[in-house]
Order: sequence, then structure tokens, then C-alpha cells
Amino acid sequence: MSASNLLQKAEAKIDASSIDELAFSNLLEEVVARREEFKKQRHISQDIIKKLQDIGLYEAFVPKALGGNPISPTEFMKLIERLSIADGSTGWVASFAFSTKYLCSLSKATLKEIFGNTPNLVFAGATFPIQPAKKVDGGIIVNGRWPFGSGCMGASLVAVGVSVPGKGDAVFQQMAVIPASQITIDETWNTIGMSATGSHDIVVEDVFVPDHMILLRDAPSSLDAPEYRYPTITLAAQVLAVCGLGTARAAINHILAVGQKSKSITGAPTLGDRVNVQLHIAECEAKLQAARSWFYEATDRAWESILAGDDITREQNLALRLSASHAARTGADVARVCFEMAGTMGIFHKNPMSQFLTDSMVTAQHAFLTEGSFINAGKVMFDHPYIPGYC
Repeated sequence: MSASNLLQKAEAKIDASSIDELAFSNLLEEVVARREEFKKQRHISQDIIKKLQDIGLYEAFVPKALGGNPISPTEFMKLIERLSIADGSTGWVASFAFSTKYLCSLSKATLKEIFGNTPNLVFAGATFPIQPAKKVDGGIIVNGRWPFGSGCMGASLVAVGVSVPGKGDAVFQQMAVIPASQITIDETWNTIGMSATGSHDIVVEDVFVPDHMILLRDAPSSLDAPEYRYPTITLAAQVLAVCGLGTARAAINHILAVGQKSKSITGAPTLGDRVNVQLHIAECEAKLQAARSWFYEATDRAWESILAGDDITREQNLALRLSASHAARTGADVARVCFEMAGTMGIFHKNPMSQFLTDSMVTAQHAFLTEGSFINAGKVMFDHPYIPGYC
């Protein structure tokens, strides 16, 4: 099975009017060839980010009124899934192309100022820990350090979590939007998985941020656009979960690709001839397809409601959050079983299986997707109080 065939396993068809399928497919091949480069430098190379911009990925959640070319959440996430098959870190960074949606509560005038002639701008951010800002005439002075700034290496605009005196209950929802030229990136990211995401610390020192560039996370949009009415925090969990689906698919694909030619030094049958491997690869395929089906079905139903002018119900949002957490956990489980099937060869750095495993595990460790998200889902199901913003 060729690399190009393996990369099509996400079963995504792209509307030619929005995303150039040929350019995207070619980019997938390039990402596969360069993933060791990304891993060594601990971030995705800027020319890859530029190609993702040129393809239109960074306009996917920018309304047409701002010059964007929006696509449906399912179409967007299938693109991220395919990128994650090629390389988990690239998928992870590209998934934040949705994050311009965080800006939607800014005024219409500010949004037009931000996007202007660059509807495909790259935006990144880090929310916690919330850092106190000093109120001054016309804005605030921001100082602090924020870890987990995924994608900050390629961003032109960033946002950081701040508290501003006198803002009451909204204090923990505020973010200050700052040009990347005014921040410092401390390259602290050094992890076992998703190691090329460049999720370094963002450092800000005495930067003035005008009032009109302070937003409230997950606040109502100032523009009436379908993509801006999709729940932001829910989407943030989904776009990361789909990276786990992609890396798990890559793990299955790897076993299928080497299964007929892998030879054991002990003289044992090839992987594909072993009954236990035949059993487990089929189980993995079934689990992954089931998780994937629920994930995209819930997404499509929610999107249909939004297009019909309706608000997403609590039950729909629960399905989105729970199917995302389940997808991430299933992805990690599938990758682990595939790693075990690979046997001794899977432990070597030159074998991509270890990267598929750790990327899948890191995805499932994200705060939006880990055990706490299942606990909150259970609370919703029992009609008990749950953390604000979950549902």
C-alpha cells in the first residue's frame, strides 16, 4: 500500500471551491517526508504554515463578511485528521486554524481591522494562568508568562489570559490580543509526544493593549455568522480529539503496510500471518470507525441545527463533548494496541510507531479530553452542577 493511499484513509472529500485537493494531497506527502525535521526543531517549519495558509485552511472559520472562506466543522476536522495521519504535530498546530473564532466577541470594527487584507492570519494563544493586568487610560498593561502556546512559532497575532480590575464575574474569561512582534517566545517545549507543536511559553513584558483588543472568551459574537455560533470551547476540544483519530489511523496503516513483510529474528511468522495480530487489527479498525462515526454524526447534527437558525441544545453539546473525549481515548487505546502488535521493532526511534503512540497519548491527556471531561459529562447526564462552559 503506497504512502498516498494510506493518507487517504480518513475518507475525506474536499469541496474544490474551498480547498485545493491536489495541493493538499501534495502537502500531506511533504509533511510525511519532513516530520523528523519538525521533531528535531520542536516546531512546524514556517513554509508549511504558509502552504496551509495558501490552501485556505486558516480562512476556514473566518466569516465571508471578513474576507474568509468558511467550511463546515466536519470538513475542517477531516482535513485536520488527514494532516494528523501524516504527522500528529502538524495536525495539532493546524487545528488551531479554528482559533480565530475566539476573536468573534470583539467589535465588528475591530474584527475588520484585524482581518483587513489578511483573512488567513495565523492566531495562537494561551489562557492560563490568568495574569493580572494594570488598568491605564485606554487599555491595560500586560505582564506575565503563559505556557502551552501551541502554534505560537508561526503566529502573527496572539492572545493571553488576563484579569482586569473592575470586570466582575467575567474576570476569568478575558484575553488580551497582542501582535506577535510584541511578545517573546521561550522555547520550553520538550515532550514525549506532539513534540513538534512548538507549544512554548509566551512571555509578555510591559505591553500596552488597547481596550478594543480585550475579548471575552466564548462570549456572543458581534457578527451573525454560522461558524461564529458554533460553541467555541466545544470546538476547541473537538479539533484536538480529531488529532488522536488521525494518529491512531496512522498506527493501523503502519501495521497493515509492514504486516506482510515483517520478519522476526526468531523465525516467527510475519505480523500479517499471526492470528493474534489479525484479531487485534480488526478490533482496532472497528473501534476507531465506531468512535469516528459518532464523532462526525454529532458534529453534523449540531451544524444542521445552526444552519437552521437554532441554538445547539444541551443534549447536542453533550454529544459533541463526550464523543470528542471518547474519540481521543479510543485513539490512544488503538495506538497502544498497534504498538504492542509491532513488537520489538516498535521501540526504535526510526520506527514511526512510537511517535504514533505518544502523539495519541498526549492528545488524550489534554485537559479538554481527559478523565475530567467524562466526569463532567456524567454530571450533565445526572443533571448535577458541572464546570462552567462544559455544556
